[in-house]
Amino acid sequence: KQWYQRRVAITAGESQVEKAFNLLTKDPAVKAIFVNIFGGIVDCKIIATGIINACNKTGLELPLVVRLKGANMEAARELLANSGLDIAAYDELDEAAGAVVEFVK
Repeated sequence: KQWYQRRVAITAGESQVEKAFNLLTKDPAVKAIFVNIFGGIVDCKIIATGIINACNKTGLELPLVVRLKGANMEAARELLANSGLDIAAYDELDEAAGAVVEFVK
C-alpha cells in the first residue's frame, strides 16, 4: 500500500489556511488533513479561525485533525470546539497523528 504525504507550508494567516485546504482537497490521494501548529510565534487563534472559514468555504468533507500549541492555543481550541464542525482536536502530537492514521485506514 502506497502512502501519500503532502506538506503545505503556510505562514500564519487565514487566507493561507484556505489556500492550503483548496490545494489539498484537489488531490484525490489526500484522505485526511492534519494541521499541526507548534510554536510560540504562530497565533493559534488566527489559524483556528482560518481553519473554520476554510472548512465552511470549501465544504470540506475529508477528516480533519488539528493539533495547536502556541500563542492563544486555549482560545483557538474553544473556537474549534464551538464551530459546529466535525474537527478532531488534540493536545498531543502522538494522539493527533494516531487519529489521522485511523481515518485513512
